[in-house]
Amino acid sequence: MTPEIAIQISPEPIQSFFNNLESQKTIINTITDLHKTLITHFSTLQASLSQKSQNLDSQIKTLVQNTRNALQEFQNRDDAIPDRESVLQAQVEGRKADAIAEIENLRDLKNKGLSEIFRVYCRRMDSDGLVKFMIAKRKEASAFKPEIAAAAEECVDSMRLVLDAVEDFVGVKMEGKPGIVDRRWACALLIQSMVPLSLGGGGVGRNLKERAATVLERWRKVTGADEEGSGGIGSGEASMFLQMVIGFGLKEKFEEKFLKNLVVDFAARKDMPKFAMTLDFGKQLEDIIDELVKSRKEIEAVYFACESGLTKRFPPVSLLRSCLKKCRKNVNSISKSGNHSMAASEKAVDAELEATKAIIKCVEDLKLESQFSIDSLKKRITQLEATKADRRKSTGSKPSNKRPHGGGGKGGSGPSSSSRPPKSRRFSNASPSFLPRYASQSLQGPVAQFSGPYTYPTQRVYEGPGISSYGSGYARSRAQSPATVPQQYTYAAHDVGVPGGGTYGGQGSYGGQDTYGAYDYGTAAVPMYPPTYPQQ
Repeated sequence: MTPEIAIQISPEPIQSFFNNLESQKTIINTITDLHKTLITHFSTLQASLSQKSQNLDSQIKTLVQNTRNALQEFQNRDDAIPDRESVLQAQVEGRKADAIAEIENLRDLKNKGLSEIFRVYCRRMDSDGLVKFMIAKRKEASAFKPEIAAAAEECVDSMRLVLDAVEDFVGVKMEGKPGIVDRRWACALLIQSMVPLSLGGGGVGRNLKERAATVLERWRKVTGADEEGSGGIGSGEASMFLQMVIGFGLKEKFEEKFLKNLVVDFAARKDMPKFAMTLDFGKQLEDIIDELVKSRKEIEAVYFACESGLTKRFPPVSLLRSCLKKCRKNVNSISKSGNHSMAASEKAVDAELEATKAIIKCVEDLKLESQFSIDSLKKRITQLEATKADRRKSTGSKPSNKRPHGGGGKGGSGPSSSSRPPKSRRFSNASPSFLPRYASQSLQGPVAQFSGPYTYPTQRVYEGPGISSYGSGYARSRAQSPATVPQQYTYAAHDVGVPGGGTYGGQGSYGGQDTYGAYDYGTAAVPMYPPTYPQQ
């Protein structure tokens, strides 16, 4: 090859050729990697499908085996049904014979315990016998409620049993027969133990509900209660009536105003806030609480507000402070109106004691200690009670002018032949939730004066009553706010027809405003008479 020819050959085609080879090599490598990835992926899929197929085959075998076992078990049960039916039938017949013999043989009850006797009466659906037994065993009333609740499970229809008892009670009330108080107590306990507090009357048949409505309407008429007022119905009967209305789902059968009036008139009953919530008065609850505040029943208003969740609109602390302030004014008013006599001072002391105890009870029940301190109130009660106890010791009681009844001798001389207490004391066990919230005070003693200074929280001057005496009238039952306390009687033996209209402490009503805002003891005028409490 000549030099001229070699010079004419260009390197570009060669370079282009090598570049093309390199590009094809890259493509071949990419294809190779993709092929390997695909092979790996499909191999994984095949292995996964194979594993799932094996698991499915295993589950199918297990299902087939379980099905065979279940079918065999069902077959064994079917084969055993005739034998089990024979055994159960024999047991049922035996229990039936025992139950019939137990029901027919009244003499067996003498050897049975309290729980078993309740169960027997419930099995018999014998409301009259049950009520009579409860009255006869009233001394053991503290154990009745749990026993009756347990025995109610033996009833064919516990609601019908209660309705039978209430119907008999209404009949006795209409005819004016004796023993109405005892029957009322027994019916109250049955209602409390067996009638649920759930509106709607669930589980009560239509016929039974209609019969209950008829009985309650008769009850309402015999008491004279209507939309305008509670008539002659007592506080205990009001609680019984409302719980029957709730339990049998009869709210629609009575005017809402009538039910509301019952709640307001007997707001001091500790179950009334629950009744009001269960009856679903809605926005009328605010009106009820407002009415209680305006009628100076602040403590009842506190219970209703806390039960209904309306504490923002009706602050409990403000209501309690208002109640305490009106109590102080009432104490001064009683002493002034009685010209500071011993009787007036006695009533003033009663008012202060009961009002203070009612406030403490309310605070403790509703767990308001962190918002309303009661330490000073407790000290005040201790001081008053200690003073009264000291004066009772230092003052002799008047001799009785009554001669003891004779024990069979002439002239009525000699010791009494019986130490049996009066009926009202023997039968003092009333149904707990049909009683007022506050226990009555039964204190008696001689004339007393307050012996030391006392200061309420945030109080600058306490205007106490004048000379105080303690003689009688401590047996009143605490049922309403101290600002206006009509006489309330325990359900056991004093549930009278018309609620008392007397004011707290037997004198006037509490003075002062109807609002329930905060107060300041220092703003009150100082009395003209010398205060027994040293002013602070």
